Amino acid sequence: MTARHAIAAAARDLADTSPTPRLDAELLMAHAMRTSREALLLARLDDPAPAAFTALVARRLVHEPIAYITGSRAFWTIDLAVGPGVLVPRADSETLIEAAIDHFGAAPPKTILDLGTGPGTLLLATLDHWRNATGLGVDASPLALDYARRNAGNLGMAARATFRLGDWAADVTGHFDLILANPPYIGTDERLPREVRDHEPGAALFAGGDGLDDYRRIVPQLRALLAPGGAAILEIGATQADAVSELLDAAGFSVALRRDLAGHARAVIAT
Repeated sequence: MTARHAIAAAARDLADTSPTPRLDAELLMAHAMRTSREALLLARLDDPAPAAFTALVARRLVHEPIAYITGSRAFWTIDLAVGPGVLVPRADSETLIEAAIDHFGAAPPKTILDLGTGPGTLLLATLDHWRNATGLGVDASPLALDYARRNAGNLGMAARATFRLGDWAADVTGHFDLILANPPYIGTDERLPREVRDHEPGAALFAGGDGLDDYRRIVPQLRALLAPGGAAILEIGATQADAVSELLDAAGFSVALRRDLAGHARAVIAT
């Protein structure tokens, strides 16, 4: 069977599993063929389908995230290695990068702190944009930090990115021009897609009954770490703008909102 026909068959099989069955099938085929999706679509659709493709589709049929199957995820301008036990980077989080770029304009930040860095997602994306900046990523998961360090090395940023095991900003000292955070913000009773609920780490998703537990811990830590003229940018759930803004306002911050491409409030910018 050619790759073209195998992709079409897999897309039909995945229709009840994924909202993007054709894209999933193409990404899995590209991975099986050890090529890029672009190269596959441009020149290799009539190649024989590799035998490994069937097993990859079987993993997706039980809702395993594509990023875990392929071992990587594109985010902003970089590609990140990811795997089981690590939160999969999401396009919505790119809203924080856009907000940071707009905030700093022609005066880029020199020091960046990423709280809950995961595989280095936000920190490494911003360091790729601001090539003279340095940064610190903190996470409570040793596994996530292993991925973050590997990603920094793969991207040539090991000299500019430091990673530390920690409990949010506890024991972090110094001042940072930009503080980023994508904390857990899902309420414990909220429903999630199976690929998230059954595969991604709950500690990176859930934050108490209202999803706000970690904001209550992070917000009081920000003022002492934020450099004059700096900004703290936090990702939020689509219904949490008012609640998180109130926490920041009570801590003495001025707050602005940034919406994602779907029009949902996705980031709060505290100055």
